[in-house]
Amino acid sequence: MDMSMWLALVSIAIGTYLIRLLPYIWMKRSLAKRQTEDCIGSMPTWLTILGPTMIAAMFGTSLVPTHSDTLSWLATGVGILITYGVWTRTRSMGLPILCGVVAFGMVTLVF
Repeated sequence: MDMSMWLALVSIAIGTYLIRLLPYIWMKRSLAKRQTEDCIGSMPTWLTILGPTMIAAMFGTSLVPTHSDTLSWLATGVGILITYGVWTRTRSMGLPILCGVVAFGMVTLVF
């Protein structure tokens, strides 16, 4: 891999880490401050929805193929359908994602 790929991977890793770390540090300090003031600490509403919002954003961007050709759209559609189908039967997270990725890869390789 060339240097630009490594820079992209490192920046993605740092960004992902900071997305999780900064709200945690902020909340930890906020709760510690409230405890010293003899207040009851409560988690703000926006912090409880931050994780699901980030997951929804990543899901939304993964629904649009990087190349706008018929094969990419077909592979994406098959991957989504397989993922949803396996999820409705198992109600788990790991197996549907694995099956969807394998289906996407198989469509891409076969066609």
